[in-house]
Amino acid sequence: MKKLLLGIAMLTSAITFSQTVPDSLNISPKDQQNSAQRILSGNVSSGVTVGGYGEVTYNQPDGDNGELDVQRLVLLFGYKFSDKVQFVTEVELEHVEEVFVEQAFLQYSIADNVNLRGGLMLVPMGIVNEYHEPTTFNGVERPSMDKSIVPTTWREIGVGVSGRFNDISLGYQAYIFNGFKSVNSDGDGVITSGKLGGSNGIRGGRQKGIQSTVNSPNFSAKLDYYGLPGLRLGLSGYFGKTQAPDDVDMLDGATVGMSMVGFDARYAKKRFAARGQFIYANLTDTEAYNVATGSDLGSALQGWYLEAAFNLLPQTKKQQLYAFTRYEDYDTQASVSGDLVRNDAYNRDEWTFGLSYKLTPGAVVKADYQIKNNASEFETPNQLNVGIGVWF
Repeated sequence: MKKLLLGIAMLTSAITFSQTVPDSLNISPKDQQNSAQRILSGNVSSGVTVGGYGEVTYNQPDGDNGELDVQRLVLLFGYKFSDKVQFVTEVELEHVEEVFVEQAFLQYSIADNVNLRGGLMLVPMGIVNEYHEPTTFNGVERPSMDKSIVPTTWREIGVGVSGRFNDISLGYQAYIFNGFKSVNSDGDGVITSGKLGGSNGIRGGRQKGIQSTVNSPNFSAKLDYYGLPGLRLGLSGYFGKTQAPDDVDMLDGATVGMSMVGFDARYAKKRFAARGQFIYANLTDTEAYNVATGSDLGSALQGWYLEAAFNLLPQTKKQQLYAFTRYEDYDTQASVSGDLVRNDAYNRDEWTFGLSYKLTPGAVVKADYQIKNNASEFETPNQLNVGIGVWF
């Protein structure tokens, strides 16, 4: 709690300092677009829109071999049937050999501020899950808590509404999704393994639209406020239960209840930028789940981070060179139930220091160094990261 309060104070101080700089930059919804939003807001009268983004990375842990990787290459396609009906899809190749569909949804605009959506969509939680293109965030790797707590890239099949009311500077999203898959079974009702656990929390349960199991619907919603110059605030919620195969008895610890809330903030003014995020997830029935699966799933997950960045180049330059610092604190066993003993190795924090050199708005070269710690007696190696990213 002391670390969290200190972090909030740091973010408040950073924003207060930046407000002394004249001529603020207003971050409007148009400026805060991800790939799907860029396609949907395109000015083409009809037909196909094509784009993409990708990352090539080099990770060098201290005292170990490094790794070079084409981490992801995503191809974007959109089709505008009419002014009201559009389709968006993203096809992702991870590590050269794995292929996934990251998004595939149909949108129907029934009013200026109401859009119906259905298909495979991103769950609106935090910042990076929706805005994960490499030129939209600092650091070669996405924040670690966005991998273990949120977990990015989190997408499921669902239906819902989205839109914004510019007169009150408020955007909204509300969807019904299928939930995480909690267990594997042998087809005869016997649980063979759990998909959720201590180290990576609920990450292993993402179904990603692959023959997804659904027992009960899950609800997801987010509000975004953009009424103050340069500032954008987000409040997210996700509520429901995990899903189990049809042959598994629903009373034997196969499902877990889940309530997740998140708050995020982004600020930019002239050459200064800051962002922060807090996520808390409460899980129920974890004691029965751990007994049934032999897992070590915690009953609560919690994480937060704060980041500040400053452009070292004059504003008159088209290129930008951001020096940034990010501090993260996250725990995938923030609390536990039953006889499970907390694993201090899952209580982690990281400092990331680095540079993001934006050659042009669609291309970036990044380098950073991460200092990693946990609450156990076992050390986590620090890591050097270098990468390039593009988005067009």
